[in-house]
Amino acid sequence: MKDYNFKAIEEKWQKYWDENETFKASDDHSKKKFYALVEFPYPSGHGMHVGHIKAYSGLEVVSRKRRMQGYNVLFPIGFDAYGLPTENTAVKDNIHPRIVTDRNIKKFTGQLKKVGFSFDWSRVVDTTDENYYKWTQWIFLKMFENGLVFRDKTLVNYCPSCKVVLSNEDSQGGKCDICHSDIVQKTKEVWYLRITEYADKLLQGLEEVDYLPNVKLQQQNWIGKSTGAFVNFKLKEQDEQLRIYTTRPDTLYGVTFMVIAPEHPVIEKYRDSIKNIADLDAYKAECAKKSEFERTQLVKDKTGVRIDGLTAINPITNKEIPIYISDYVMMGYGTGAIMAVPAHDTRDYEFAKKFGIDIIEVIKGGDISKEAYTGDGEMVNSGVLNGITNKKDAIARMLDELAKLGCGEAGVQYKMKDWAFNRQRYWGEPIPIVHCDTCGMVAVPYDELPLKLPPVENFLPGTDGESPLARIDSFVHCKCPKCGKDARRETDTMPQWAGSSWYFLRYCDPHNDNEFASAEALKYWMPVDWYNGGMEHVTRHMIYSRFWHKFLYDLGLVPTSEPYAKRTAQGLILGPDGEKMSKSRGNVIDPLDVVNEYGADVLRLYVLFMGDYEKAAPWSESSVKGCKRFADRIWALQDKLTDGDEYSEKLRSSMHKTIKKVTEDIEAMKFNTAIAAMMSLLNEIYEAGSITKKEYRDLLVILYPFAPHLTEELYEICGFEGKLDEQEWVSFDEALCVDATVEIVVQLNGKIKSRINIAVDDSKENIIAQAKADEAVAAAMAGKSIVKEIYVPGKLVNIVIK
Repeated sequence: MKDYNFKAIEEKWQKYWDENETFKASDDHSKKKFYALVEFPYPSGHGMHVGHIKAYSGLEVVSRKRRMQGYNVLFPIGFDAYGLPTENTAVKDNIHPRIVTDRNIKKFTGQLKKVGFSFDWSRVVDTTDENYYKWTQWIFLKMFENGLVFRDKTLVNYCPSCKVVLSNEDSQGGKCDICHSDIVQKTKEVWYLRITEYADKLLQGLEEVDYLPNVKLQQQNWIGKSTGAFVNFKLKEQDEQLRIYTTRPDTLYGVTFMVIAPEHPVIEKYRDSIKNIADLDAYKAECAKKSEFERTQLVKDKTGVRIDGLTAINPITNKEIPIYISDYVMMGYGTGAIMAVPAHDTRDYEFAKKFGIDIIEVIKGGDISKEAYTGDGEMVNSGVLNGITNKKDAIARMLDELAKLGCGEAGVQYKMKDWAFNRQRYWGEPIPIVHCDTCGMVAVPYDELPLKLPPVENFLPGTDGESPLARIDSFVHCKCPKCGKDARRETDTMPQWAGSSWYFLRYCDPHNDNEFASAEALKYWMPVDWYNGGMEHVTRHMIYSRFWHKFLYDLGLVPTSEPYAKRTAQGLILGPDGEKMSKSRGNVIDPLDVVNEYGADVLRLYVLFMGDYEKAAPWSESSVKGCKRFADRIWALQDKLTDGDEYSEKLRSSMHKTIKKVTEDIEAMKFNTAIAAMMSLLNEIYEAGSITKKEYRDLLVILYPFAPHLTEELYEICGFEGKLDEQEWVSFDEALCVDATVEIVVQLNGKIKSRINIAVDDSKENIIAQAKADEAVAAAMAGKSIVKEIYVPGKLVNIVIK
């Protein structure tokens, strides 16, 4: 037997797969298909980390198994290469982003191939390629044509460090997603996509798909649909109404004040009538320094200014109520004005206490002298609602009342806001719009796409949130496509999320110059059968891409209403210290260090064996070595090989059970238990002392998706026919997988501690070992010494301890 030289073996098979395009998806659309998708990586200069390996390994195993099951498998890869990280690196190192991107993609490609992933390398996409972003621009223009693109002057999240406007999704927690600097609020004209137009469709679509429950829940929460009422509050001094939205119109009798955003237009409109306008202006200036996160935090001091000169009328009680401005009300949320019911809302309660405002109980159940009561109960002090105890009935009655009075109606609101769709930086897709003084905003003609990003030497960010493209006269100055007069090109670029919103469609037909993908290819490949990715992209990339896809579906350009039939997620790989990996902690594991020391197959086995695939797990060097020992023992089985085209009597049942276990566990993403089952089988083989050719061959087949280099080499050494990747997945006999088992009790000092299922023909030693390994028994025995072990066959195990 030759030594197991994993470096030579892995290099050999990777070269073979590359030269033979082994994993290239077939153009034969008569075959049954399987489309497996992983989130394409952002090619950073650091290269791959172990998180990439885990993220891709799950569907890598499934894809190799599907090919052996006779499917035409599309398992593609590409690069999401526009965006701030590359540009920031380019600025720091004074290297053009194009050079940085090409270098990083080359590095990533080499690393991915070194791990042996079975990607279809003939379909690689790069979002910065002109042939790709031509179609990103094309889809954008279709949205523009259909009224889903607009510009608006608004308060935006601005990162002073990156010098760029960020969407809410990219600045959660008041921090920039890229550089983690604090965000400030800035008034700016911004491009938006009307994603809110698709809010209901995005919610309804979740009923059609197989997503993890927490993936669905996060999307539902992000969209944040609520039902309630719009109510109009008249202003006493002016012929004007302030419109609010509330989910609790039943509490209108308890409204004792209103709060509007410091930026609300009613202030500017009536500033001459407001006696303390200087105070309001000063407060507004302070608010402008705060991020949205700071303004909307629940736990903070309540601040505000009462407006002297504007008073509201409660439409239900006709009582006059004061109006305040406060930072916790934002123009981007709802109507920019809220009604306040301090007796039954914690934030309103704290505000009322601070400013000495009336607190009126309208729901019985708490002690409002101490705190707001936020539960349900009987309506009191509520006129027509008095005595109603059911919230639903109370809301319905109030909606009738609002309709009678003509001051409100039922309505729906969404927490999700329209998508801020631009960046003031160089490295992104140019927005294909021309500004004409005569014609307004005009689309670049389709036959002039792509609108190319001009090559520049100075790509440093502009000042005051201006794009570097604004400095390039040859790019800015152009003719209006409609009237031919002098015009100006848009100089903002698209956000990084643009290219990733449709990449799964381009994989279906990546070299098509005439359309983003042919109807024939889309009909065959879509939807994606199984998509795996990180939980961090569930409320950004996934919602954005579902929105783009649904828009294209409405135009009849894609055949399915949802892009992904199934979505799963992998857990994080933590550092050996159990903390999230970071350079500052010094706990980052470089996957190529593992490949160089132990081999790609060991790395692949370990990231799937380390724990539940969907949960976080810490890196363990000793467990990596355990996977290396497993690979070594698989290799050494050559010495125990005997002729035989059948399973031996000793191993027949175990072979069938293991094949069943691995087959089913792969589908359930229980990769760790699938590998554990093969490890157990290996122990049995060594105990048996020999392995037939049939047994070895079938073991190599089920191990192949996990450790393809090792198994292909052994398959060839043993002289089996063809290549392993061409073989059929092995089947199992269900009847041979059924154990003759019985439940027995486990006692400690004669007292029942647990119950376990055992195989009736198992040895006394194994049964006692199984009893001691039981969680409840092991916990009770901790720190105790064993006096005696008793086994009554088929009935009980009793362990005497002291």
